[in-house]
Amino acid sequence: MRTTPQLAIVLTLIATFLWGSNFQVTKFALTSLPPWTASVERFFYAVICIFIFLAWKEGIRSKVLKQNWWAFIVLGAIGVAGFNGAFFVGLQSSNPVTAALIVATTPISANILEAIINRRLPGLMRVVGMAISLLGVALVITNGELIWGGAVQVVAGDIIIFMGSLGWSIYTVGTRVFVKNATPLATTSWTMFFGAIILVFIAIFVESPVTALSSATFESHLACLYIGIGGSTVAYLFWNMGVAIRGAGKMAVFFNFVPIFALIIQIMRGNIPSLPQMIGVVITIVGVFLGQGILGDVRFMIIDKNKN
Repeated sequence: MRTTPQLAIVLTLIATFLWGSNFQVTKFALTSLPPWTASVERFFYAVICIFIFLAWKEGIRSKVLKQNWWAFIVLGAIGVAGFNGAFFVGLQSSNPVTAALIVATTPISANILEAIINRRLPGLMRVVGMAISLLGVALVITNGELIWGGAVQVVAGDIIIFMGSLGWSIYTVGTRVFVKNATPLATTSWTMFFGAIILVFIAIFVESPVTALSSATFESHLACLYIGIGGSTVAYLFWNMGVAIRGAGKMAVFFNFVPIFALIIQIMRGNIPSLPQMIGVVITIVGVFLGQGILGDVRFMIIDKNKN
């Protein structure tokens, strides 16, 4: 498969769609499972699937682990255990609308972090595109209330989710900066593995995972299976492939599509969005395209075609 910028965009969009679907599916998982235990079951399936694929596609190479074991542990703790744990725990007290808006700030922190590491500022159009896409996300997830004067109260859950979003920014940049001589598949596999181990220890410490798993409903287990395979294995792999092709800063802005895809799934379930939300969808897509330079590429293609 040829690793082109267009392929990176497609893979990243698929990853964000799968993450967007997790919002609905997670509700079924949490009906009879506590948050940390649900995360453990999710990544239990994910780790099994990703290592089967790794063994078939590339083989499990001890040299990659020896060279990057510390990076895999740290990134697994921050980007897998930290981000997902913070999301599930934070939603216990945070408003879902506020939580979605906080998570949508992840591209900004990722670009800032990458700029600091590379000692250069992001391009003006990328900054403008991120700002426009965040405006669109704010319209979508708040139904226009935040833009038109609605107030957002900061609670403990908001702070937890914000810390989780910072963890995902570090993971996104760190897989490209700190991991050496490892493919996206190997990076995904090992960070998931160590992140899952850390989740197990946390679940044992704060919950009773064995009891919770044995008493959970079939629907909750089925939801964890879907999240583990689609919303974890495939999504993480495609995300890391996109980052490897185009870079963390350019790809991070696509994280804004997560609440958009969640909204689309709600529409498919019969919940029609309001006019401010529809406007927000359009603004978000325009902002992402602008930040990626896609609109500029289309403009130059049109100019070249007219010249010919």
